[in-house]
Amino acid sequence: MLRRAPASALLLTLLALGGCAVGPDYKKPDAPIAQAWKAEPGWQAGNPRDGELKGAWWEVFSDPELNALQDQALKNGQTMVIAQARVDQARAQANVANSAFFPKVGVQAGTTRNRTSADRPLTNPATQNVSIIQNDFNASFNVNYELDLFGRVRRQAEGASASAEQAQTDFENTRLILTAELAADYLALRQSDSEIDLLQQTLGAQTKALNYISTLHELGAVSGLDLNQQQGLTAATQTQLTLLEDQRARYQTAIATLVGVPAPDFNLPVNLKLVVVPKIPLTAPAALLERRPDIAAAERAMAAANAQIGLARSAFFPSLGLSGLVGSDANQLSNLFSAPALLWAIGVSASQNIFDGGRISANVDFAKAGYQQSVATYRQSVLTAFQEVQDGLSGDVALERAAGSAKIAADSADRSLGLSMDRYQHGITTNLEVVIAQQTFLNYRRQEVQLHGQRLLNTVRLVKALGGGWHAAHE
Repeated sequence: MLRRAPASALLLTLLALGGCAVGPDYKKPDAPIAQAWKAEPGWQAGNPRDGELKGAWWEVFSDPELNALQDQALKNGQTMVIAQARVDQARAQANVANSAFFPKVGVQAGTTRNRTSADRPLTNPATQNVSIIQNDFNASFNVNYELDLFGRVRRQAEGASASAEQAQTDFENTRLILTAELAADYLALRQSDSEIDLLQQTLGAQTKALNYISTLHELGAVSGLDLNQQQGLTAATQTQLTLLEDQRARYQTAIATLVGVPAPDFNLPVNLKLVVVPKIPLTAPAALLERRPDIAAAERAMAAANAQIGLARSAFFPSLGLSGLVGSDANQLSNLFSAPALLWAIGVSASQNIFDGGRISANVDFAKAGYQQSVATYRQSVLTAFQEVQDGLSGDVALERAAGSAKIAADSADRSLGLSMDRYQHGITTNLEVVIAQQTFLNYRRQEVQLHGQRLLNTVRLVKALGGGWHAAHE
């Protein structure tokens, strides 16, 4: 028993060492949390069910064309292909790291024919060297395994696994960004359609007025000043219309790229159907940390950075490897698997760094600094998320109020324009009053259309800030 005690103690020591890993175990750090959103009464609470994948959030706009474009972008958009390839790479890298837990097993076989030199140095002065030509056939089965006593392999696997999870959350974030960008471009294009229609109607009315004034001018009933004023207003409206049509074309080509179609082959017909601004259900501020894929990606980056600290520290400790080999070696192929040709070997190898000029310590410091950077990045992403949601809420309230005021202004300008036209036709006022009324009406009505489009875009930004899809509380 006394002779076996040292071996037992050594075995217990190795098992104890094998059960731990150097470096800090990962613990999710605290993040800044808001107590509540500053929202107007009437906002609906949401139950996000964070374990589920993000849904088709864009369906809240009830626009079949937008739904079809989103499906096309997710299937054919090259952005998603790139993101999926990154996920596949990260998963493969995690599999590479996990393979280190298992022994490496291989086989080897070979043959050579060689001639020895007759003039080689003598190993025995009493004998004379001769040249020999012979064959060498060999085959072997070998095993190599690294004992992970200090957790180097485990920390490496932890880091690779966290990186794979980060790649998956990056994929979800890419999906959210793609769908949000597509929705924003589509809604901006629809806003352009409404503005173009308004400008076309206004241009038609201004052209009719110009023809009327031109007739009066030819009859000498009005001065050239009235004619020039109306001509200038009509030309200015035509300029705005041309620029807006160019802007719409650019939105269309942007959408084509997102859905994976060559821009020259893509066309979206004009659609003047009004898209209703939906109400977005809110989640609790704490739930935002689980809903936002960019925050989840930052958290997984912290886990990967933490594992790098342990990986760097493991270099302070010795590495221990086991190896084994069994095979045969013969000068004739027929004797290769005979008993005399059998050979085997088993061994243990150990290595320990003695002096490296501070390289390992520097690597540990580098890993610690990287972890601190990832923590700060995570906390900053949380703060940014709260800012984006609160900005979206505040923006929605402000835009809704502004839209109401803009409608009152546009309706008032419409009535003023009608009165000015009547006054001008009855000779009570000059055409300058009509021109000012026309321009005022166009500006206010166009502002009303633009505010509606801004409310839709703000809804997209708010959905994106909240992390994508959700499920209403009554579901």
